[in-house]
Amino acid sequence: MFKAQLNTNTLKNKVDKNIYGHFSEHLGRCIYGGLYVGEDSDIENVEGMRKDVLEALKGIKIPVLRWPGGCFADEYHWKDGIGPKEQRPTMINTHWGGVTEDNSFGTHEFLRLCELLGCEPYINGNLGSGTVQEMSQWVEYLNSDNISPMTDMRKANGRDKSWGVKYFAVGNENWGCGGNMYPDYYANEYRRYAVYCRNYGDNKLFKVACGPNNDDYRWTETLMRMAGRDMDALSLHNYVWRWSDYATGFDATGYFDVVRDALDMENLVTKHSTIMDKYDPGKRVALFVDEWGTWYKVEEGTNPGFLYQQNTMRDAVVAASLLNIFNNHSDRVRMTNIAQTVNVLQSVILTEGDKMVKTPTYHIYDLYTPHHDATLIGCDVLENEKYTVDVLPRRNDRRMPDVLDSVNISATKAEDGSVTATVCNIAHDKAVECELDLIGNEYKEATARILTSAAFDDMNTFDNPDKVVIESIPVELSGGKVKFTLPAFSTIAVTVK
Repeated sequence: MFKAQLNTNTLKNKVDKNIYGHFSEHLGRCIYGGLYVGEDSDIENVEGMRKDVLEALKGIKIPVLRWPGGCFADEYHWKDGIGPKEQRPTMINTHWGGVTEDNSFGTHEFLRLCELLGCEPYINGNLGSGTVQEMSQWVEYLNSDNISPMTDMRKANGRDKSWGVKYFAVGNENWGCGGNMYPDYYANEYRRYAVYCRNYGDNKLFKVACGPNNDDYRWTETLMRMAGRDMDALSLHNYVWRWSDYATGFDATGYFDVVRDALDMENLVTKHSTIMDKYDPGKRVALFVDEWGTWYKVEEGTNPGFLYQQNTMRDAVVAASLLNIFNNHSDRVRMTNIAQTVNVLQSVILTEGDKMVKTPTYHIYDLYTPHHDATLIGCDVLENEKYTVDVLPRRNDRRMPDVLDSVNISATKAEDGSVTATVCNIAHDKAVECELDLIGNEYKEATARILTSAAFDDMNTFDNPDKVVIESIPVELSGGKVKFTLPAFSTIAVTVK
């Protein structure tokens, strides 16, 4: 049995819609063939952007999109991606597959994509191999309406008015692919670069510093101590690595092992936030988990550098559980970006030629749209079941316990007074009876949508794109309590009015 008390008048902080953000890198088929096919393509498009992908992303109300990387960001020189396409220089994508990048998708194309999607752009600048001047001029090109060489260049390329880009990261993974820097060295570099990322007009740049890899708490400590006052956000990257295992064909042990490690996000966010609280008790500086997801062995027959993998109900459980964690820590966590949007790692969309499929992870984002910019409410778990698998491979770096809570939850209240709870049962082998006790208001109507399937390795394929879909189901509302049965490895969104 799972029981939780929802204190519907205990209002906490806003759950920023940007927690439901996405990430698009020049990696494999994320950009080319995924988001962008070019205006001359036989695939139906809008100004070169795939129409089917545009509509699908609008369906989950994508709030923010990060670009151009990732590791690619710190070898990307933005001036190569502007001007007439036939005149743009090519480059070798040394990080991802060694393929030739023709730069046909650049600044103007990305920002037009964001306009078509109705989402905020989040741009990652090149600190690793770039210069202060290069980054400063990119910000000026994006955001200035003054008369200058950069604005003249933008106008010559067809854009008179500045875009007013808000979110801008100063480097990416500078502890690794962005330069192999030590934290104190990067902190000084960040401060130097950030000085020249200017504000223009009424637009105030929201500057994001490169944060830690996983549990590198020393990095967070150093950055907050040396540069905390100069940043608006600190990033965090965390993946569930399974490089020797495929995304499909796993057993109960493989299911449990991945879900358990994913839930370590609770510890990471808590501990990094505690360090940030030491230097920023008012929580001015946001924590952006701007890369997260599952990372498996690439699908057979695909380029190892393209990171193409399938997506199953196991990944949906990971996404639902982590989004609940982010919601519950939304006083500090104010943006996250799943890696990645299309055809790379834990994608919400897969494409192949003119075919497109929505993954189980996509449907989790659909279920969670009522949380966008709603207010977190008090939610006390009173009773929960336990979940484990008897035979498990042991690893020396194991941090998560072998016995987990079966069910996790987050709940928010919208402006119209409706309350939505998203509840995920991670257990692969048992359904759980659930009861939500509504405290504070009287509710007369309860509706529910659920993502469930027959097997934990079920997926959507190009031949069977609707095997895993959201269904509407009835739930019981009586005496201020909502009752329902939550099947194994399933997620439900219950809304009361």
